[in-house]
Amino acid sequence: MSQADLLDPAPVFQLKGSMLAITVLELAHNDLARLDHQLSEKVAQAPNFFQNTPLVLALDKLQPGTQQFDLCALLAVCRRHGLRTLAIRASLAEHLAAAQALDLPVLPPSSARERPLTPGAAPAPAKKAEKPAEPAVRPTRVVTTPVRGGQQIYAPGGDLLVLAPVSAGAELLADGNIHVYAPMRGRALAGIKGNSQARIFCRMLAAELISIAGRYKVAEDLRRDPNWGEAVHIHLAGDVLNITRL
Repeated sequence: MSQADLLDPAPVFQLKGSMLAITVLELAHNDLARLDHQLSEKVAQAPNFFQNTPLVLALDKLQPGTQQFDLCALLAVCRRHGLRTLAIRASLAEHLAAAQALDLPVLPPSSARERPLTPGAAPAPAKKAEKPAEPAVRPTRVVTTPVRGGQQIYAPGGDLLVLAPVSAGAELLADGNIHVYAPMRGRALAGIKGNSQARIFCRMLAAELISIAGRYKVAEDLRRDPNWGEAVHIHLAGDVLNITRL
């Protein structure tokens, strides 16, 4: 490559933001044998869902214990079941050190609040605690045409209302509620930024996956529900997705 090529001002890359639905695996116990067994059962229920699924490993609920923590072995168990770990969420020093040794990104614990930092700036004086800013609420996004397989429709900051059928392979995403006044055969993920009060309504439940605030059920689970194929209302009660007939 010549010097002239190196000085060419045309950009060779772009940095872009993206909204992706990432699965979080929240580990409650440091027991790899039980994790391996229980993941095997989950994969048997929904094999397609666990194919190269991007994952955040949440370790912030683990307590320090006598059993040695082995992050390499934990990542290997996840890979064996099709889960590809992008980062971990942790606060304990041993977890942070293990991630650093593997050059794995670390996210703050789920309860942490982040603020912008300016390199080189002096620390800001302490301020009286202020009420957090209310999230921006946007008008409901309305879709009147069929949503085809491979399409992804996102309603940022509000609800998504679909007045036409949603085909298998399509994906609906909303920060708020999702309403589908037609057969729902694709994926519907409501409250994707953690809003556990979000709800899903559909005229006919035939979905591949439904999710509210990260809690999900796949088609294999949904087909066993007595309300499969019916008009339903879906909401969270604690960590459980409740499906009731309309």
